[in-house]
Amino acid sequence: MYQNFQAELAWASLHMPRTRAAISSLSSLNGVKLACNMHLDLKMAPLVEGLLAQGCEIFLTTCNPTTVQDDVVQYLVDKGASAHAWRDMSNDEWSASFDKALAWHPTHLCEMGADLTTRLHEKLQAKESVPNIVAGLEATGSGITRLNGVAPHYPIFNWDDLPVKEGLHNRHMVGLSAWQTFFQTTHLTLHEKVVVVIGYGLVGQGVAASAKAFGAQVQVAELDPARALQAKYDGWPVVDLASAVETADVVATATGAYGVVGAKHLDAMKEGTFILNVGHVAQEIDVPYLKQNAEHSEPMPYVNAYNLNGKTLFLLADGSMFNLTAGYGDSLNAFDVTLAVMAAGIGHIVGEGSSHKKGLYLLPEKAWKAAL
Repeated sequence: MYQNFQAELAWASLHMPRTRAAISSLSSLNGVKLACNMHLDLKMAPLVEGLLAQGCEIFLTTCNPTTVQDDVVQYLVDKGASAHAWRDMSNDEWSASFDKALAWHPTHLCEMGADLTTRLHEKLQAKESVPNIVAGLEATGSGITRLNGVAPHYPIFNWDDLPVKEGLHNRHMVGLSAWQTFFQTTHLTLHEKVVVVIGYGLVGQGVAASAKAFGAQVQVAELDPARALQAKYDGWPVVDLASAVETADVVATATGAYGVVGAKHLDAMKEGTFILNVGHVAQEIDVPYLKQNAEHSEPMPYVNAYNLNGKTLFLLADGSMFNLTAGYGDSLNAFDVTLAVMAAGIGHIVGEGSSHKKGLYLLPEKAWKAAL
């Protein structure tokens, strides 16, 4: 994707002043071994490079193989990081990366999706040897959901629920970047199109609002009664998913849950429906059903056409996180805030946060607010 990586990196760094400032304010990270399980695209490079310069040892794995930029990984390895991640690695290779990261004996974890923490606690239950983790960070709602079912053996700090993360990235950037990627990938707009947004959390709210701003006729499918009521108060028609997919032109999943769009929904969709996912979990759509029961072609990059029962459905990026698999994700200036808070969170888990009792905590305001 990056034809001139050094120039792209310089451009990204130039437009991330908060991240530079947050990293420069960190104390020495000598002796810290940080295992990172996160998206590995261009925007992550200034953060990792800065942490390495502060003396931190880093092992990189990915939270999503479809979003890895191989040139970014290679650059960071050349700078001194260790890594086991590449674009489109198989599920077995991806799973093995978690074991390799833990075998590296990290002292701290920085995650998007809680894969490393989940694997570590599976090993603990199996009475296998595991590294002694001092503290960790978690950046996603799906990761927090997973952690709610775990009794952590160390303090983990949730920064997904911070107002600056929820209000900026979740509420605004995901939806905006998803539809920008839709335009670039399909060469189509949303005018005259019925868009059904599944899920009305903050990400879904942003996806719906951006779709309307770009000319779509938006409907919302939401199972939670409180969120469904909020969608009604925001002026959206709240629809039953089973019937709504029959007339939708575009279906967008934004739940972070598994199996949201199943075989019955795919069977009911009309000719030419576009399906995309912007949630963290790649399995929101039953892609295996399509692969097993439909002929496949790729008329445009990241536009996967499936001929199912005599009709063609267009699954974008094969159900992976669309805005970051087929596009660039958040803008640099918006992600600068996200990375600055992440850097401040790393400072917290190697500092004051390391003395917390085991458990799941919200990252304290005093740990991140100065990064803004």
